[in-house]
Amino acid sequence: HVQLVESGGGSVQAGGSLRLSCAASADIYSAHCMTWFREAPGKKREGVASIYAVDGSTYYADSVKGRFTISQDSAKNILYLQMHSLKPEDTAMYYCAAAPGYRCNGGWFYSVKYNYWGQGTQVTVS
Repeated sequence: HVQLVESGGGSVQAGGSLRLSCAASADIYSAHCMTWFREAPGKKREGVASIYAVDGSTYYADSVKGRFTISQDSAKNILYLQMHSLKPEDTAMYYCAAAPGYRCNGGWFYSVKYNYWGQGTQVTVS
């Protein structure tokens, strides 16, 4: 069983930056697709950015391309999401998720593909 714990959320003004972290309880990076999702009140959960640990391939939602960067520290089993130029529409609960054996291609943004989820960290942009 993999446990994921997010941190780093907070309140910032538009144009500001935040870095989210997701600590994993096990060595998941050898064969997992790791993804950040977000969910705003009244909206569907949205895939934000994904990374395939084996080769470092990354994928982004159009809404965050050029502003957000997903990365990993495999030695520490930590996933990051660096967010710049934040907008009020980025306000949401952010979750990290892991999908064992999934290469992150073909629909990485579908939440049903992910078996493990963190509890979320709130990001508020005003």
